Amino acid sequence: MTGRETLSMYARLRGIPERYIGSCVENMLRGLLLEPYANKLIRTYSGGNKRKLSAGISLIGGPPVVFLDEPSTGMDPVARRLLWDAVARTRECGKSIISTSHSMEECEALCTRLAIMVNGQFKCLGSPQHLKSKFGSGYTLLAKTHWDEEGHVEDFKAFVERTFPGKPAV
Repeated sequence: MTGRETLSMYARLRGIPERYIGSCVENMLRGLLLEPYANKLIRTYSGGNKRKLSAGISLIGGPPVVFLDEPSTGMDPVARRLLWDAVARTRECGKSIISTSHSMEECEALCTRLAIMVNGQFKCLGSPQHLKSKFGSGYTLLAKTHWDEEGHVEDFKAFVERTFPGKPAV
């Protein structure tokens, strides 16, 4: 099936009246930048375009609850922003969005509440700002050095300790 055919099928399954399916599908294709690929077989889609189509399938017809699993993984920045906009519009229409993500940027763009899980258990729940205020008190600095250059690691640690007093360099 093509992307257009797939979205049309899901629109029918969601109960959209036949006279509105065409415009609903075209809006979804346009909103997710899938128009150039709409008449191509899905098996020829890139990973990012398959993700966009999956998101379109989830959003078409305005279901009361939308489940998304890592929705923008593998997407370029423009496509990611368009997807986030589509999800945000759905949320603003009073729909519930439940999403999993490893991206804090994505969570900040989409979520009104976050739940953080560790080993399958909820550890905290709250607004993005609440969680940042409560748990976001530190920074992580990753640096690469050449092992064959003696003393550079110690010099770098000393620089970090001078620049950020009171923060131990590990």
